[in-house]
Amino acid sequence: MDNQEQSKVTRHADKVWLKTYEELGLTYDIELPADNTSLIDIFEQSFAKNGNKTAFVCMGSELTYQEVDLYSQQVAAYLQSLGLVKGDKVGVMMPNVLQLPVAVIGVLRAGLTLVNVNPLYTTQELEHQLTDSDAKALIMVENFAKTYQDIGRKVVDHVVITGMGDLMGTLKGFMVNSVVRYVKKLVPDYKIAGSVSFKNMLKQVTMSQYKRPTNIHLDDVAVLQYTGGTTGVAKGAMLTHKNLVANLIQCNTFLGSAFDEYDNSNEQAVIMTALPLYHIFSFTLCGMFGLYRGCIGLLVPNPRDLDSLIKAYKSHPPTLFPAVNTLFNALANNEEFKKLDHSKLRVTMGGGMAVLSSTAEKWRQITGNTIVQGYGLSETSPVATANPINSATFSGTIGIPMPGTDIAILDEAGNELELGERGEIGVRGPQVMKGYWNREEATRESMTEDGYFRTGDIGIMNEDGYISIVDRKKNMILVSGFNVYPNEVEEVMAGHPKILECGVIGIEDEKSGETPKIYVVRRDNSLTKEDVLAYAKEHLTGYKRPRHVEFIDELPKSNVGKILHKDLRKLEEQSHAKK
Repeated sequence: MDNQEQSKVTRHADKVWLKTYEELGLTYDIELPADNTSLIDIFEQSFAKNGNKTAFVCMGSELTYQEVDLYSQQVAAYLQSLGLVKGDKVGVMMPNVLQLPVAVIGVLRAGLTLVNVNPLYTTQELEHQLTDSDAKALIMVENFAKTYQDIGRKVVDHVVITGMGDLMGTLKGFMVNSVVRYVKKLVPDYKIAGSVSFKNMLKQVTMSQYKRPTNIHLDDVAVLQYTGGTTGVAKGAMLTHKNLVANLIQCNTFLGSAFDEYDNSNEQAVIMTALPLYHIFSFTLCGMFGLYRGCIGLLVPNPRDLDSLIKAYKSHPPTLFPAVNTLFNALANNEEFKKLDHSKLRVTMGGGMAVLSSTAEKWRQITGNTIVQGYGLSETSPVATANPINSATFSGTIGIPMPGTDIAILDEAGNELELGERGEIGVRGPQVMKGYWNREEATRESMTEDGYFRTGDIGIMNEDGYISIVDRKKNMILVSGFNVYPNEVEEVMAGHPKILECGVIGIEDEKSGETPKIYVVRRDNSLTKEDVLAYAKEHLTGYKRPRHVEFIDELPKSNVGKILHKDLRKLEEQSHAKK
């Protein structure tokens, strides 16, 4: 079998979604490039094709594809000059600013492995991720440099620090950095020995010093994407160049028609990039796919700042808007957003959390656009299923399997169930991760013998291949599209000297879908709810913090002492029923 035959992914004709593909006129089989290619080839092809076109816009400042090409080669050259080699990890810790895609592409072009880092991490969370990944370098925005400094020891060998406005031009960049530092006071005092500034890094090397790696192949790990997985311990999903390239091709099958009209035009499609690029949904669909199709990435550093988001939308009306229900709902209830021109909007894609039908209807009335839901996880690069973009009505399902992807509904033993039966959603396809970094046992536990990744989500498939999620097998809490794992929160909160033990569950929340609630057994009766919330604020990232506290005499436990979260949920239901 030659390489081309090996790279062709096909499924059997008895897969019920194939008839839906035929009805939609979509191609199910996908062709992957040769084994000796990588994301580097994707970048180079896009830079060569798009040249002086706009690549990214942030707060009114732009970078062309040519500039991203130049700057990313300089970043790559600098990292290579440090002696970093294939297999070394580099963390990138920033909100959506112009330096982020430059740094990400630079890491990958150097032949290194990217570690996406949430800039809102606490010191404890950051230390775990950098230590677990064995990162050699960290490129971060100065607003969060104190988080690294407070670790109190040298965790990585090299630190590069950038200001928010460093690539916005001399005058505007100075103004933005000054406002961030001195007016809004978002940059705490910090001092990291041996760190270099982003600007000085670029000055130290030239584009000509960059050496394009020749030993990077499809099966090499491109990204470590950290996730709680099934146990709640943050671990890195190893996403290979093949995983990510495959997902770009798969996404193009479903989304490509919305961008084809721009191929022979001076006008460019725009992707609203309000979701943070360190999140896998945005990383692939906004960052990588945008580059793949030659789009403008409209970067929004803080999606909660609706005024800034709406201003960006007005200046560059988007073609594609991926987001979560929380953001769609906030905009659909905003009077200024309702007044905008939505005629350019071709695709609104919901992911990360379920989109409510009420939100979808409001959105359709305002924009004329039907929200189509997709589904995926960090472990699937991420898109595993999606609804067709020409859907006339909001389906409420997560769609059909992506091209070249096999979805099965599994029982506890990993056997495939009949149509219409409830079971765990299993995903098998070229976008499924290589495994968890340094966790062979967790990798084995997450896969069935015949290669399905067990998602932990409970679903039902209908006769046309459309899948509905009906429950979660895991205790995971989904807060505005971000995974929160009870045992991670419990471990942190148990560090409070006045907490004897605690249990965490998710409860419904109008804004975020779910929010954590903590049940606390006090060691000291002087402990107050305010004390618990203050401790959470100090030690946990915002979306992981319990918003509700209830004191309890004893936690429900199994015979072996395991906290029974299902019994805590029953307590919550009983309490809710009494109100």
